[in-house]
Amino acid sequence: MLQNIARQLTYDPHNPLIFSSGLFMVLFVVFTLVYYLLRNKLTPRIIFVTLFSYYFYYKTSGLCMLLLSGITTTDYLLARALGKSSSQGRRRVLLTLSLAVDLGLLCYFKYANFFGASLAAIVGHNFQPWDIFLPVGISFFTFQSMSYTIDVYRGQLKPLDRWLDYAFYVSFFPQLVAGPIVRARDFAPQIHRPLVITRRMIAAGIYFIIIGLVKKSVISDYISLNFVDRIFDNPLRYTGLENLCGLLGYSMQIYCDFSGYSDMAIGIALLLGYHFPTNFDAPYKSESVTDFWRRWHISLSTWIRDYVYISLGGNRKGKLRTHVNLIVTMLLAGLWHGAGWNFVLWGGLHGVALSGHKWLRENVFRHDRHYHSHGWRRAGAIALTFTLVTLLWIPFRNHSLEAGQHMLHQIVYNFHPEVAAGMIAGYKWVFLLIVLGFAGHCFPLKWQNRLIARLSMCNVVAVAVLLAAVIYLVCQVKSSDIQPFIYFQF
Repeated sequence: MLQNIARQLTYDPHNPLIFSSGLFMVLFVVFTLVYYLLRNKLTPRIIFVTLFSYYFYYKTSGLCMLLLSGITTTDYLLARALGKSSSQGRRRVLLTLSLAVDLGLLCYFKYANFFGASLAAIVGHNFQPWDIFLPVGISFFTFQSMSYTIDVYRGQLKPLDRWLDYAFYVSFFPQLVAGPIVRARDFAPQIHRPLVITRRMIAAGIYFIIIGLVKKSVISDYISLNFVDRIFDNPLRYTGLENLCGLLGYSMQIYCDFSGYSDMAIGIALLLGYHFPTNFDAPYKSESVTDFWRRWHISLSTWIRDYVYISLGGNRKGKLRTHVNLIVTMLLAGLWHGAGWNFVLWGGLHGVALSGHKWLRENVFRHDRHYHSHGWRRAGAIALTFTLVTLLWIPFRNHSLEAGQHMLHQIVYNFHPEVAAGMIAGYKWVFLLIVLGFAGHCFPLKWQNRLIARLSMCNVVAVAVLLAAVIYLVCQVKSSDIQPFIYFQF
């Protein structure tokens, strides 16, 4: 028994610790009991949470926690030096050094093989991939750390006094491995506030955890394993209609997977007394591709807007430069999602779509950036945007351009609508969950607030029974193997 416990508590690359796993639920219960015992002791509480966060990261990525510690220490020291320096030249050098360390490590671990293979293809050499282990969540915590030093350089944030506070911010486990990307200027002021957790916060936290569990472990995992993966693994074996439905399924899978993680992260943070920004706002109800990027992965889209697009000049360098900046920004955003030309293509196409929408809005429709359509025009705009976004998932999900071409070929030339009845009968639970996912996606915000208000009036026993029922449902539906979150690989 002791050996089994030790095996559960040590790092296993095949079973990373994720929010929807039974082990995390057990550990979180124990963690919460100690956390509340330390609620009035600031420094011991911060030390305890930081140690647990590092253990959480160890359980997901092994000794790469040393990399996390190195980035944390380097940026903390450089930001402190930035805060003390009055020389603009020296400040630029310090910022450049910070960015070089963060981006250098990110490029090595995430892009070394991609760049090496691309260069080898250009010069005609055979490339053997290097054995480089990609640390889970490296794209998220490096971006968080970069935003801190950039904000200090810009004078928008004072450097933190204690390394412990900065380590607590960077490693805080709810958002550590898959976001949302929390800015230091939003999180740092919460660190030293007295710990206040209201009934409303507890109710909202439990609500978001429940919703996130259902999205991830019930909807996303089920439709992925039982339908979507089969289609994308071999699109030529299926008709165009099945490929199209698989594509629609993937639209719901990736939304439920990623927004489900974000919901659980937000909910866990609320139970601990901290507020995270909203990361998804019904993105498939967007009226345009511009609106989509205001609603999808909001913490990333605002990050690349503030630190990439604006740094490139934004819309301050003329109309042509604005469109170039949009496309370049989205190319980099695509590359952030993965080391592959399919991600570059996906980002570039989104950049072209953003540029095209901006040109149409300004030169054809003559609408300002705050314009919203109504009635049938709004419905048509939403349908058109959803169609575009869904089609663009083809290069995102397919790891080769050839596989994407096969899928498009089947949809265009081998559609075969006559298989619809048999397909729905054979995958009835998959389609039921897809419909449920879209229905939940359209859930009005005021209904959500009413549910949270009702939940806040329930006693502890009722809440515990509800949570236990959801966990039981998840255990009945989820697969035997742990399904890592999609954005773990990014």
